[in-house]
Amino acid sequence: MSRKEKVQEQFDAAIKEKAIPEGFIKVTDNPVGGLTSEQKVVLNRKANAMFNAGNIEDARRIYITTGYSDGLTRVGNYYMDKNEGLKALKAYYLAHNKRDAEPIYESIANVISILLKND
Repeated sequence: MSRKEKVQEQFDAAIKEKAIPEGFIKVTDNPVGGLTSEQKVVLNRKANAMFNAGNIEDARRIYITTGYSDGLTRVGNYYMDKNEGLKALKAYYLAHNKRDAEPIYESIANVISILLKND
């Protein structure tokens, strides 16, 4: 097996290991329509309580549903603290948080650059 094939195999294995089951990026970044402001407030408060209790995934789902960007940014920060950059990027992307997403994009670009140099 050539060096290039070994690197490709290692890369593929690493990607499979870190795969996000529900997909990388939600198809739309718009909140669900039909929710009133009052309903969003109630849901966001419930999600905040879930997040604070450590139930990050359920809180994330609610934040996506309501389009609560501050909550999504908190979720992204949580994932960054756990070294889960792709999950963090998804949350930052949905929150329209370019400032926190940029370092992740740069990191991905650096990895790709290194892989291309090894060809």
